Amino acid sequence: MKSLHFILTIGCFCLASFCATAQRYAVIDSKYILSKLPEYKFAQDKLDQFSQEWQQEIERKQVILDKMNEDYQAEEIMLTDELKKKREDEIFNREKEIRDLQKKYFGFEGDLFKKRQELIKPIQDKVYIAIQKLAVDRSYDFILDKSEGITVIFADPKLDKSDDVLKFLGVSKPQ
Repeated sequence: MKSLHFILTIGCFCLASFCATAQRYAVIDSKYILSKLPEYKFAQDKLDQFSQEWQQEIERKQVILDKMNEDYQAEEIMLTDELKKKREDEIFNREKEIRDLQKKYFGFEGDLFKKRQELIKPIQDKVYIAIQKLAVDRSYDFILDKSEGITVIFADPKLDKSDDVLKFLGVSKPQ
């Protein structure tokens, strides 16, 4: 009877220690976390405001361009070749101006991107630092973010086996 009790105790201890080491990952939802931060909502509202203002500016310019096109179509028959060329150039320049403005505001690394970096990135960095601290404090090996598919947001560097794979492939590690 004592041996059964001893075996059960050892078994429970082993099971508990296995469970403790097996629970080395966590899942978070960064979108949910950000949505609960007042400073993120404020920054997002400010970003949306910039975006709306820029979009309205582009739409106003587009209305003017549409009117120019409409007027040109209506008067084209009565215009001399020289005047046609002049009006077509004006329309072309307006179209280019609108495209350039769209690129300036909404293009890759445009004003919207820069504003996002200025307003949103510091908040995201704050969340990321908190996640890293949580991972270290609670000895997590991985923290997965489920907000946009499953992505690894934190991985314990000691688990990175990239150098081992390179060694296996016969590639020496650069110094």
